Amino acid sequence: MTRQKIQIKKIDNIAARQVTFSKRRRGLFKKAHELATLCDADIALIVFSASGKLFDYSSSSMHELLGRHNKLPEVNNFCQPLFQQMEKSVCANLREEFAAKTKELRHMKGEELEELGIEELKQLEKLLEIGLNRVIETKDEKFLKEIEAVKEKEALLTKENQRLRNQVRALNRDEQEQQAVGVGGSSLGSKSITSNSSSSPNPSSQDCDDISLKLGL
Repeated sequence: MTRQKIQIKKIDNIAARQVTFSKRRRGLFKKAHELATLCDADIALIVFSASGKLFDYSSSSMHELLGRHNKLPEVNNFCQPLFQQMEKSVCANLREEFAAKTKELRHMKGEELEELGIEELKQLEKLLEIGLNRVIETKDEKFLKEIEAVKEKEALLTKENQRLRNQVRALNRDEQEQQAVGVGGSSLGSKSITSNSSSSPNPSSQDCDDISLKLGL
């Protein structure tokens, strides 16, 4: 089965053109890398997209390769005007892109809306709605994170407060137990003294009894 040959012509569909450009550009850079590796060649590629965006590849230093290229006399005579023209074209594209982005930013800020048509205003409204929804989602996410952080901090403070309460209760309980032990010891000492006093004989009473016996009373 023979492979069908693709006709080379400009792709009309913009999306398909961009996809094809990206694929072909990567393939071109890959082939250049393989050539530089296999053949020990110095290669520099410069590619500009349709919008003026720059893509480049170099096997070594792009600056050095361009310097070597520009030192060739035949190149200077032939390519210098071409490089100047390319530089002007790139600068012009960048200026146009900057102007377009600046105008778009002004429209998003609500400025210079009179120059827009109905469809452009609808597109701008849709774009602003998408941006506003993203802002609201981001704000809600940050609020939720802050609430979670406050809850975690509150839980830690509650746990620490409970620990301190338990510690204070334990200290009070130990102090009460020590006071109870001290009161009990002093009561036992008083009872012991009273018991000894009542059980010991009275010397004066014994002397009277001895005198009475001697007198025969």
